[in-house]
Amino acid sequence: MKDMDVRNEMIAIGKAARAASTVLASAPAPQKQQALEAAADAVWAARDAIIAANAKDMEFGRDKGLSAAMLDRLALDESRIEGIVQGLRAVAAQDDPVGAVIAEWDMPSGLNIKRVRTPIGVIGVIYESRPNVTADAGALCLKSGNAVILRGGSESFHSSAAIHACLVDGLKAAGLPEACVQIVPTRDRAAVGEMLVMTDHIDVIVPRGGKGLVGRVQSDARVPVFAHLEGICHVYVDASADLEKARAVVLNAKTRRTGICGSAETLLVDRAFLERSAPIIEDLLSAGVEVRARDAIAQMDGTVPAADEDFGREFLDMIIAATVVDGVDGAISHIRTFGSEHTDAIIAENDAVADRFFKQLDSAILMRNASTQFADGGEFGMGAEIGIATGKLHARGPVGAEQLTSFQYHVTGNGTVRA
Repeated sequence: MKDMDVRNEMIAIGKAARAASTVLASAPAPQKQQALEAAADAVWAARDAIIAANAKDMEFGRDKGLSAAMLDRLALDESRIEGIVQGLRAVAAQDDPVGAVIAEWDMPSGLNIKRVRTPIGVIGVIYESRPNVTADAGALCLKSGNAVILRGGSESFHSSAAIHACLVDGLKAAGLPEACVQIVPTRDRAAVGEMLVMTDHIDVIVPRGGKGLVGRVQSDARVPVFAHLEGICHVYVDASADLEKARAVVLNAKTRRTGICGSAETLLVDRAFLERSAPIIEDLLSAGVEVRARDAIAQMDGTVPAADEDFGREFLDMIIAATVVDGVDGAISHIRTFGSEHTDAIIAENDAVADRFFKQLDSAILMRNASTQFADGGEFGMGAEIGIATGKLHARGPVGAEQLTSFQYHVTGNGTVRA
């Protein structure tokens, strides 16, 4: 498409989304639930077609030279499609956030005041290789009464289109406008640039992808943004840690899926725990992880020397940076310096140490004795998530349906006038 064609196409999509959002905002909860359940049925019925579409994307990704971790993010099989279906059903079953009363009080003037959840309007979601985001974002926006414009990555073009078609089937089944969930029908990067400045048609942008994508969105957007740049997740093993808990958590945090933003990228070991830490490093090495180490950990067999740039780096691969710190204060200082305020974990049995870790760090998610791989809206009971927000305004942490709402004040009197 030429730039003017892309601009006209995006404006048409934006206008349709704005019109659909006014219908969806007042749609009753059962109608939205019906749309999501029908979409789940459609995804399962179309699983063979979705897998076939994904095969085209996988071939495209291999030709493009995507890493093994990125190809894993892109890949769909029947098990992962079943996960998409379960996510749609989980969002469908949640309480509807729209219209929920957040707070209510009476004033001496006689006024009754309620703070009530309302949809934001139109959400733009820009994402890269994970095609399941199509279902997650579509479902959460629909549940929260928002129209959504989806712009998937070039790698997931066919998979995302196939999943989107199932969401449209759900909307049709429930009698809702098809424009409630739209997908940008081009790989042209100019479409992203258009979305970032569509202030008349989009109320907030949610980027979900690598540092390059998110950095561009935050730099160029005139539309407000919910975003995080990177998931530079740390696991700190305190002197009070239980060794077996530490072994299980560190190995899972790094190796379960290396290509997700909740994957651990840095291991910090308390100097007082160092003599007991060898089995943790051995576990990582046995699993095929490259341990880039500093300090005494670098003396352990099988590790390789770490470079300065290995700390504060999102590897998204079977690589972890590791170093020794002096107690919880050393860990806190390191994370403040190199972290991205996404997710950080402490392995500790000492309650006071864990409490200090939680109080002194400003990450969106803090964990104790648990894998950073749990940094996921589905694992938080949200059914799915549209992303992990690390900003401090509006949404923070996993962004689910409730976080995709704003609020109004509903004020009721009885002929009440102000003196």
